[in-house]
Amino acid sequence: MSRATFRERLRYWFDNTMSRGTVALIGWLALVSLGLILIVTLLSLWLTPAEATKNHGVMGMMWMALMRTLSPSKIASDTGSAPFIALLFVASLGGIFIVSALVGVLSNGLKSKFEQLRKGKSRIIETGHIVILGWSEQVFTIVTELVQAHASDRGSVISILADKDKLAMEDDIRQHVGDTGRTKLVCRTGRPTEPADLKLMNLDGARSVVVLSPQGDDPDAHVIKTLLALAKRSGDRPPVVAAIAATANMAAARLAGGPDVHLVDSDDTASRLIVQSSRQSGMSVVCMDLLNFTDGEIYLRSDPDLTGMTYGEALPAYQTATVIGLRRASGVMLNPPMDTVISPSDEIIVIAHDDSLIHLAAGTPGAEEDSIVSAEHVKPGTERTLILNWNSRGRQIVRYLDGYVAPGSVLDIASDHPDAAFGFEGLGNLTVNAKDCDTSDRYALESLGLGVYQHVIVLSDDRYSTDHADTRTLMTLLQLRDMQTSLGERYSIVSEMHDENNRSLAEVTQADDIVISDTVIGLLLAQLAENQHLAEVFGYLFDSRGSEIYPRPANLYVRPGAPVGFASVIEAARRRGETAIGYRLAARVNEAPHFGVVLNPGKSRALDLGPDDSVIVLAER
Repeated sequence: MSRATFRERLRYWFDNTMSRGTVALIGWLALVSLGLILIVTLLSLWLTPAEATKNHGVMGMMWMALMRTLSPSKIASDTGSAPFIALLFVASLGGIFIVSALVGVLSNGLKSKFEQLRKGKSRIIETGHIVILGWSEQVFTIVTELVQAHASDRGSVISILADKDKLAMEDDIRQHVGDTGRTKLVCRTGRPTEPADLKLMNLDGARSVVVLSPQGDDPDAHVIKTLLALAKRSGDRPPVVAAIAATANMAAARLAGGPDVHLVDSDDTASRLIVQSSRQSGMSVVCMDLLNFTDGEIYLRSDPDLTGMTYGEALPAYQTATVIGLRRASGVMLNPPMDTVISPSDEIIVIAHDDSLIHLAAGTPGAEEDSIVSAEHVKPGTERTLILNWNSRGRQIVRYLDGYVAPGSVLDIASDHPDAAFGFEGLGNLTVNAKDCDTSDRYALESLGLGVYQHVIVLSDDRYSTDHADTRTLMTLLQLRDMQTSLGERYSIVSEMHDENNRSLAEVTQADDIVISDTVIGLLLAQLAENQHLAEVFGYLFDSRGSEIYPRPANLYVRPGAPVGFASVIEAARRRGETAIGYRLAARVNEAPHFGVVLNPGKSRALDLGPDDSVIVLAER
């Protein structure tokens, strides 16, 4: 290969200099301007010495040349000899090209900078902010809840990093969430799996990090890769919360994230909520109220004034908060034995509308003995349950249901899904039967004889897109409700849906419970982003072991038809070894958004509970 010539080397050096961007181009224009000024100055000293002396010599001529270069219009007022005017004209003519080139360079440079800002590639400098990595439909739920949680806080910041256009993210959030109030939203475009893009988020100063499971094929692989990227980075490690779609990937995610990461098993959580809702009407509404930041929230509170008291004695201790359990070094206990003594290191778990409202009552409200009923809870016998449609979490639902029902109970699965007829070995209480059925066909549904069932669960068919699956679920719900009306049958109906926007449509069907799985996971992630210690509490609530939430007939606790304070309801539940947390009015079960559910009522609030109303308690089965 021949050796590069001096001209080629010079051109190569010039090309490399020009490729450095706007600053390099401005530098070259400055050099050209300086060269033009020097040439005009030297020629004026040589060709027109009289005019040069008259204009203060070298420095004066350099100033005149500079002004003509930057402002070519000054040539119109110049006087002198022809050579002198010609030299100034040359400076003005060169200035036209230099200024034009400078304007073009600055315009392109600013345009490039604006494009960079539009793409969201600059590093944020916030501290104490919450970082969301990734993008899915859950982001709207999380942002909405965090905005409500920080409605009274100044300077709260939510930052989002996703492989999506910055302006598109901001527009979507503005459309779905609306005004974010005092909470500032900062979006950045980048891949959460890339360490270089993670640096944009200032994770060292973050309060917590939420990793979303994206939509599409194999979303857990993306989450696990993001957790690996977070684990590899140096510096401070804020608490991390991540959603995993498939239970089978939890072990790999734990290994990738390490001990600082809390994982939410989306399939497991949704399956447990569907099963519990199928057995207790209103369960999903209660859980949604506990998970969001609009109504009653769960708080952990250390209160020395309760040390030495038993759990049962502490139940009416707060006027505007409801005690539901204790958190100890050994773990969380919801509705522990009433004689459990509260130790100095225990944290009280309460439901309250805001942490500023958690205050000890001035005095313990008395229970109305004449209103309290002593009735034993009768354990349910064998049951028949029907599942319509099928998806990947169906077997998990069957196994959780097996842990709730009495031995000898029957579960029938009606679906034309190819995976719905096998994989039910090892069940202890359920007998499972599979039937081939098109659940959108009215005649096929009628042939099932739904009147023999106590509970019906309508799952979302995973063979279809989420929108189409929700549409089929709505059709099935409408058919079921019409059949109940025309045949006079009564069985609880629980349905699973994906899109929160379809809830209002599903309410027309008057289904007992509607579980929006994506919304539930989004609410749970928002809660854990605020306080990771709540993971134990919600894990306990969704577990079949220990105490769970049950809406039970009010006439098992207080006499119907007579006004009674909620303190009496708490006392009635305490005598049964249960913790009362609210009630549900039958007359309002179809009124959104709470569907008759009231959590954490005031202790002295007068209630008139009828025979069809329910008391919501934490209790053993």
